[in-house]
Amino acid sequence: MWLRSLVAAALLQVCLVGSAHAKGPFGTVNVGGWTGGAFSNDETGAFSHCAVTAPYANGVILVVSQNAAGIWSLAFASPSYHFNKGENAAIDVTFDGQEQARLFATAYRSDMLTAVLPLNVVRTFQKANLMVATAGHAVLNFDLRSTGPVIAALANCVTRVKADGLDKAGDFTKGAARTAAAGDKQGPPPASKPGKGAKSGFGTGFVISAAGHIVTNNHVIDGCSELKGNLTGEAAMVLRVVSADPNNDLALLQAPSTATFKEFARIRDRSFHSGDSVVAIGFPYHGLLTSDFTVTTGIVSSLSGMRNDTRFLQISAPVQPGNSGGPLFDTSGQIVGVVTGKIPGLRIAALTGDIPENINFAIKTGALRDFLDNSVVPYQTAEPKGELKTADIAGNARAYTMLISCKGTEEADAKK
Repeated sequence: MWLRSLVAAALLQVCLVGSAHAKGPFGTVNVGGWTGGAFSNDETGAFSHCAVTAPYANGVILVVSQNAAGIWSLAFASPSYHFNKGENAAIDVTFDGQEQARLFATAYRSDMLTAVLPLNVVRTFQKANLMVATAGHAVLNFDLRSTGPVIAALANCVTRVKADGLDKAGDFTKGAARTAAAGDKQGPPPASKPGKGAKSGFGTGFVISAAGHIVTNNHVIDGCSELKGNLTGEAAMVLRVVSADPNNDLALLQAPSTATFKEFARIRDRSFHSGDSVVAIGFPYHGLLTSDFTVTTGIVSSLSGMRNDTRFLQISAPVQPGNSGGPLFDTSGQIVGVVTGKIPGLRIAALTGDIPENINFAIKTGALRDFLDNSVVPYQTAEPKGELKTADIAGNARAYTMLISCKGTEEADAKK
């Protein structure tokens, strides 16, 4: 009896959609042991989210949902849970014995914990066969062999209901494979996009190997028909794209074979912590401000980005459009991240009435190293050895921090 009522309550509960009441399901999702559909806000009648549940022999029900804004969540429910409403808990999850993530859950019900799922965790969840969840002394195993089509069906559910309305809801497993990418809308933290959808733009990059490989953001080079890079005071050189990872907002460029680089960046080979000092270097507002790079300092505010996305660092060092793709250093001059953007202040102010300050993001070196490994780049790592003055870090970075110039075409822009 509890199982039946919990399933109904779980599907009707709103996972981060801002209403205490929901109505549904509209349409169906039936895959393996997962059941669910689309739900509306009972007060407004508007579509709110799509959700599915699956009971397990360990006594826990998993609830997976995506709301109308594209945010994914995962809930753990059991009659043995007795949480205080609003209580928080950390849940460590391991997929197939390899990929790991920490989820931060909240008890919106006394018998259920709900956590936002960063997009990288959603992808891993979708592909994995087994998930081991650990919270305190409790260790639980979950068979995920049917979650691939479930995630695709939920993404299809959200896409179709937003396009056609709840009254046309049907079997959301049909055609799900074609719309599975709808789950990608959560994406990386908001970032400036100097190259995208424009005839020209600027960003920052840094040389990562003696062979002339250059790291920058994918959004810096996206849509560019011509890319050039130049070190401060030196002539520009034409760059070519070697590889790109839109999901992690990384791109790898290659300098001409005639270019030589005696100095290049090295990646920190030691853990980093909240509160550690950082130095960001880049070319913000190039052409409006100085033609030289700028240097800003701050600290690591958090080891995760928006919605607990563990691929990113939150930093207080000020960054502006043009800083994107630039190096983030520790106090010994080693790379600890790739600057990717800042929180959209006006958008947040419209929602909260307050303008956020010094909330910026950088891609962690874990994602960077995976990207470089997949691109077969001979990068180097180094352990921090003593602290350098900020001026010395900037002086060393001058030899390999590059202004990236993007030139688009009308044809390229028309394809956007």
